[in-house]
Amino acid sequence: MQTCAIDTSILVRLASRQPQDQFAETVSDLQVLASRHPGIQVLATCMVIGESYVSLQHFYGLTKQEARDALSAVLQSGLVAPAAGQRAIDALQEASKGAGLMDRLIVLDAETNAFLPLLTHDKKLAKVTGAMLPREVAA
Repeated sequence: MQTCAIDTSILVRLASRQPQDQFAETVSDLQVLASRHPGIQVLATCMVIGESYVSLQHFYGLTKQEARDALSAVLQSGLVAPAAGQRAIDALQEASKGAGLMDRLIVLDAETNAFLPLLTHDKKLAKVTGAMLPREVAA
């Protein structure tokens, strides 16, 4: 299956729907890409999801929950998918409990690249599967 990745500017445009003309153009361009390359997967990496999350809050005034909801909707729309799969969607939905979204994406990225365990001094993050306090590894 053919794949391509998007950057933060694309994901933010899709999630914010602003400016409206650029949003419409982006959707159209991705639809044309899909029609010309049947089966192509357009993917957003964990880094792009994290940068988009911050950008939606900082530049568009969305709350953390609104930003997570907007990103989740785009990543489940069929137009763009998370490179890390369902786990990225889960991270967006679980980020309001304990460790935040950025921390969860860091763990997910480490897991995707087989760099586990992820060592941290953040006690909330250490409760996320795949993350550990350094003393737990040394024991």
